[in-house]
Amino acid sequence: MRSIEEVRAGLESAGQTHALRFWAELSAEQKREFLGELSLLDPEELIQHCRAAAEAAGRAAGEEERLDSRMEPVDPEFIGSVCKSEPETLRQWEAEGFLQIAVNKVAVLLLAGGQGTRLGVPYPKGMYNVGLPSGKTLYQIQAERIQKVQELASEKNGSKCTVPWYIMTSEFTLQPTEKFFKDNSYFGLDPSNVVMFEQRMIPAVSFDGKIILEKKNKIAMAPDGNGGLYRALVDNKILEDMERRGVQYLHVYCVDNILVKMADPVFIGFCVMKGADCGAKVVEKAYPAEPVGVVCRVDGVYQVVEYSEVLPETAEQRHPGGELVYSAGNICNHFFTRGFLQEVAQKFQVQLKQHVAIKKVPFVDEEGNIVKPTKPNGIKMEKFVFDVFQFSKKFVAFEVCREDEFSPLKNADGAPVDTPTTARRSLLSQHYRWAVQAGANFLDDQGNPIVPKLRTAQDADPPAVCEISPLVSYFGEGLEKLLKQRNLKSPAIVNGSFVKNS
Repeated sequence: MRSIEEVRAGLESAGQTHALRFWAELSAEQKREFLGELSLLDPEELIQHCRAAAEAAGRAAGEEERLDSRMEPVDPEFIGSVCKSEPETLRQWEAEGFLQIAVNKVAVLLLAGGQGTRLGVPYPKGMYNVGLPSGKTLYQIQAERIQKVQELASEKNGSKCTVPWYIMTSEFTLQPTEKFFKDNSYFGLDPSNVVMFEQRMIPAVSFDGKIILEKKNKIAMAPDGNGGLYRALVDNKILEDMERRGVQYLHVYCVDNILVKMADPVFIGFCVMKGADCGAKVVEKAYPAEPVGVVCRVDGVYQVVEYSEVLPETAEQRHPGGELVYSAGNICNHFFTRGFLQEVAQKFQVQLKQHVAIKKVPFVDEEGNIVKPTKPNGIKMEKFVFDVFQFSKKFVAFEVCREDEFSPLKNADGAPVDTPTTARRSLLSQHYRWAVQAGANFLDDQGNPIVPKLRTAQDADPPAVCEISPLVSYFGEGLEKLLKQRNLKSPAIVNGSFVKNS
């Protein structure tokens, strides 16, 4: 830890001495804590950060740049598809993926820095229970999927294997996440294979380029976005850990997708067989104006273009067959080789674009009173994980079916989309389809058969409630021996080797 004289000199060189205006009022303990926080700020980085934030906020206030004239869709040669490929091709990709898992070359990396603020809860999103019959949280579902994919890979290739789980948290989510995993015995996983690490926190900045004090002895800090992954991999020596374990391929995903396929062998196998160093899962956009970024090329370089960066007429362009030209919706679900991550971390992460978010940031006024602003007063800067596509030497996109693989949890119930209700409905609809395809029969409360229906409206519940544990089936496989010609009453839980009608 630096001395107060060193810290004061650094803040002076950065034009941020206002951060110490309450120093004389602090207790010895408060001074010690604050000095520890201030010691982490590099003066040169602070100068650049505050200047960049103020400049970015000025640009954000103007018209956003349109990229229409510079865009091209992904070349079909570099797109794979679960929805449109032949069964034999899918089997080949899956076999390759399982092989890589079986020889311990695959790990998963979870981006779990976000809190459940928009859900209305004070804890990390991964701890959220969407109301499934089993009461499982997102973390438990994902942990059990890892166990199952390890088991399947071991069975198919005759060797015991491990899929390490790297979990990137923030300052806000590390402690509760660690405690949650410990309290739940890591959901059956070996704790040595669950590696949690923290992304950097960076100061929130006022519109005139000054760091904001949240309290008299604390700077207002925010995580540096999921693109902070690349700096965090270096800061926490995660790349060295991967190398020690022999990991060569990473599946990176966001915590809030209840349908995520952990270490998806089909996706892994496709990327490996294509020789890709970087890959992105995409879903077909539901409609032209859907507010999701699209994977495409800009000036010949792959990137994600946000819906706000293109005109409506560009978003509405269609091929002769009626499909959208720009249809590859980004779902924050990626493949990276370890070599690519090392290259990004060592050479390119400083070049990543800084995205600006204008926020209401609580602060202390000149008299030391805490103020909760009623309008935006600060700038939070963040990087996005997908902004590294531009550095890839062999980029591929992989289209998956939305109803099978993408249902994010972002908003509290009452919002139109991406709520606990829509996430629960998506998972239970998928499990109902699996059960019917495996030959199960569902009965109503009177014991009468319920007419099976494999397709339901997006805003409708399935005809019957059936939850299948990931420990029983990773993606619908192996259910016939358990469910064929079984009569199930809703709600049913398929767990272990038994079926429970709850």
